[in-house]
Amino acid sequence: MRVDIVPIGDVPATVKREASSGLRRVYDCEVSVAAAQDVPEDAYDSGRRQYRAEPFIEVARRAGGGGKNVAVTPVDLFYRQRNYVFGLAYLDGRGCVVSTHRLQTSSDGGFSQRSASDIFADRVRKEVVHEIGHTLGLEHCDNNRCAMSFSPQVTQVDRKEETLCGSCQRLVL
Repeated sequence: MRVDIVPIGDVPATVKREASSGLRRVYDCEVSVAAAQDVPEDAYDSGRRQYRAEPFIEVARRAGGGGKNVAVTPVDLFYRQRNYVFGLAYLDGRGCVVSTHRLQTSSDGGFSQRSASDIFADRVRKEVVHEIGHTLGLEHCDNNRCAMSFSPQVTQVDRKEETLCGSCQRLVL
Protein backbone atom coordinates (compact mmCIF):
# COMPACT_ATOMS: atom_id res chain seq x y z
CA MET A 1 0.00 0.00 0.00
CA ARG A 2 1.07 3.55 -0.67
CA VAL A 3 -0.08 6.61 1.28
CA ASP A 4 0.41 10.17 0.14
CA ILE A 5 0.43 12.84 2.83
CA VAL A 6 -0.86 16.09 1.35
CA PRO A 7 -0.06 19.14 3.51
CA ILE A 8 -2.75 21.82 3.18
CA GLY A 9 -1.72 25.17 4.59
CA ASP A 10 1.38 25.73 6.71
CA VAL A 11 2.13 22.24 8.05
CA PRO A 12 5.40 21.99 10.02
CA ALA A 13 7.98 19.41 8.96
CA THR A 14 7.68 17.71 12.37
CA VAL A 15 3.97 17.02 11.73
CA LYS A 16 4.74 15.48 8.34
CA ARG A 17 7.48 13.33 9.92
CA GLU A 18 5.23 12.10 12.73
CA ALA A 19 2.38 11.31 10.32
CA SER A 20 4.78 9.35 8.10
CA SER A 21 6.27 7.54 11.07
CA GLY A 22 2.90 6.42 12.43
CA LEU A 23 1.70 5.17 9.05
CA ARG A 24 4.88 3.22 8.37
CA ARG A 25 4.93 1.66 11.83
CA VAL A 26 1.28 0.55 11.89
CA TYR A 27 0.58 -0.26 8.23
CA ASP A 28 4.10 -1.05 7.00
CA CYS A 29 3.37 1.04 3.92
CA GLU A 30 5.22 3.29 1.53
CA VAL A 31 4.65 6.95 2.47
CA SER A 32 5.40 10.04 0.45
CA VAL A 33 4.74 13.70 1.14
CA ALA A 34 3.17 15.65 -1.72
CA ALA A 35 3.71 19.32 -2.41
CA ALA A 36 1.93 21.68 -0.04
CA GLN A 37 -1.49 22.87 -1.20
CA ASP A 38 -3.40 26.05 -0.44
CA VAL A 39 -6.28 25.98 2.00
CA PRO A 40 -9.48 25.80 -0.10
CA GLU A 41 -11.11 29.22 0.28
CA ASP A 42 -14.59 27.89 -0.49
CA ALA A 43 -14.38 25.61 2.57
CA TYR A 44 -14.48 28.47 5.07
CA ASP A 45 -17.72 29.03 6.98
CA SER A 46 -17.57 32.59 8.31
CA GLY A 47 -20.47 32.01 10.70
CA ARG A 48 -18.65 29.17 12.41
CA ARG A 49 -15.12 30.51 11.84
CA GLN A 50 -14.14 26.99 10.80
CA TYR A 51 -13.57 25.05 7.61
CA ARG A 52 -15.74 22.27 6.18
CA ALA A 53 -13.69 19.06 6.16
CA GLU A 54 -14.88 17.61 2.85
CA PRO A 55 -13.07 20.05 0.49
CA PHE A 56 -9.75 19.15 2.15
CA ILE A 57 -10.28 15.50 1.21
CA GLU A 58 -10.98 16.56 -2.38
CA VAL A 59 -7.73 18.56 -2.49
CA ALA A 60 -5.83 15.53 -1.16
CA ARG A 61 -7.40 13.24 -3.74
CA ARG A 62 -6.38 15.55 -6.59
CA ALA A 63 -2.85 16.21 -5.26
CA GLY A 64 -1.98 12.73 -4.06
CA GLY A 65 -0.81 9.78 -6.09
CA GLY A 66 -2.71 6.64 -6.95
CA GLY A 67 -2.91 5.18 -3.44
CA LYS A 68 -4.49 6.39 -0.23
CA ASN A 69 -4.40 10.15 0.33
CA VAL A 70 -4.43 11.92 3.68
CA ALA A 71 -4.66 15.68 3.89
CA VAL A 72 -3.01 17.19 6.97
CA THR A 73 -3.88 20.74 7.92
CA PRO A 74 -3.48 23.11 10.89
CA VAL A 75 -6.92 24.72 10.39
CA ASP A 76 -10.00 23.99 12.51
CA LEU A 77 -12.41 21.61 10.73
CA PHE A 78 -16.04 20.67 11.20
CA TYR A 79 -18.37 18.16 9.58
CA ARG A 80 -22.12 18.66 9.36
CA GLN A 81 -23.54 19.36 12.83
CA ARG A 82 -20.43 18.40 14.80
CA ASN A 83 -18.70 21.26 16.60
CA TYR A 84 -15.33 20.08 15.26
CA VAL A 85 -13.54 17.00 13.99
CA PHE A 86 -9.96 15.79 14.37
CA GLY A 87 -10.38 14.05 11.05
CA LEU A 88 -12.75 12.66 8.45
CA ALA A 89 -12.51 9.84 5.92
CA TYR A 90 -14.55 9.13 2.80
CA LEU A 91 -16.23 5.76 2.68
CA ASP A 92 -14.92 5.12 -0.85
CA GLY A 93 -11.49 4.50 0.67
CA ARG A 94 -9.52 7.02 -1.32
CA GLY A 95 -9.15 10.03 0.92
CA CYS A 96 -9.19 11.47 4.40
CA VAL A 97 -8.14 14.55 6.33
CA VAL A 98 -6.59 15.19 9.75
CA SER A 99 -6.66 18.58 11.44
CA THR A 100 -3.93 19.30 13.99
CA HIS A 101 -5.71 22.42 15.27
CA ARG A 102 -7.41 20.87 18.32
CA LEU A 103 -4.71 18.26 18.87
CA GLN A 104 -2.62 21.03 20.40
CA THR A 105 -4.92 21.62 23.37
CA SER A 106 -3.44 21.34 26.84
CA SER A 107 -5.35 18.34 28.16
CA ASP A 108 -3.03 15.35 28.09
CA GLY A 109 -5.08 12.64 29.79
CA GLY A 110 -2.84 12.54 32.85
CA PHE A 111 0.51 12.24 31.07
CA SER A 112 1.79 15.55 32.46
CA GLN A 113 5.37 14.28 32.85
CA ARG A 114 5.65 14.25 29.05
CA SER A 115 6.48 17.33 27.04
CA ALA A 116 3.77 19.13 25.08
CA SER A 117 5.61 18.41 21.84
CA ASP A 118 5.72 14.67 22.60
CA ILE A 119 2.01 14.60 23.42
CA PHE A 120 1.19 16.51 20.22
CA ALA A 121 3.35 14.13 18.14
CA ASP A 122 1.53 11.11 19.62
CA ARG A 123 -1.83 12.65 18.79
CA VAL A 124 -0.83 13.33 15.19
CA ARG A 125 0.30 9.71 14.71
CA LYS A 126 -2.87 8.32 16.30
CA GLU A 127 -5.23 10.42 14.22
CA VAL A 128 -3.46 9.74 10.92
CA VAL A 129 -3.48 6.00 11.69
CA HIS A 130 -7.18 6.27 12.62
CA GLU A 131 -8.27 8.05 9.44
CA ILE A 132 -6.24 5.82 7.10
CA GLY A 133 -7.82 2.89 8.95
CA HIS A 134 -11.22 4.15 7.81
CA THR A 135 -9.99 4.25 4.20
CA LEU A 136 -9.07 0.58 4.62
CA GLY A 137 -12.63 -0.23 5.66
CA LEU A 138 -12.17 -0.21 9.42
CA GLU A 139 -15.03 1.13 11.53
CA HIS A 140 -14.84 2.55 15.03
CA CYS A 141 -13.66 -0.05 17.52
CA ASP A 142 -15.16 -0.70 20.96
CA ASN A 143 -11.67 -1.23 22.41
CA ASN A 144 -10.83 2.25 23.79
CA ARG A 145 -7.08 1.48 23.54
CA CYS A 146 -7.27 0.77 19.78
CA ALA A 147 -6.33 3.56 17.36
CA MET A 148 -9.72 2.96 15.71
CA SER A 149 -11.71 3.83 18.82
CA PHE A 150 -13.99 6.83 18.45
CA SER A 151 -12.37 9.81 20.18
CA PRO A 152 -14.41 13.01 19.94
CA GLN A 153 -12.36 14.66 22.70
CA VAL A 154 -8.61 15.04 23.02
CA THR A 155 -8.57 13.18 26.35
CA GLN A 156 -9.88 10.11 24.51
CA VAL A 157 -7.18 10.50 21.87
CA ASP A 158 -4.61 10.52 24.68
CA ARG A 159 -5.99 7.30 26.19
CA LYS A 160 -5.79 5.25 23.03
CA GLU A 161 -2.67 3.78 21.49
CA GLU A 162 -1.36 4.50 18.02
CA THR A 163 -1.60 0.83 17.12
CA LEU A 164 -4.56 -1.31 16.10
CA CYS A 165 -6.00 -3.93 18.42
CA GLY A 166 -5.73 -7.54 17.32
CA SER A 167 -9.26 -7.60 15.88
CA CYS A 168 -8.71 -4.49 13.72
CA GLN A 169 -5.23 -5.63 12.70
CA ARG A 170 -6.64 -8.92 11.38
CA LEU A 171 -9.16 -7.01 9.26
CA VAL A 172 -6.45 -5.08 7.37
CA LEU A 173 -4.11 -8.02 6.71
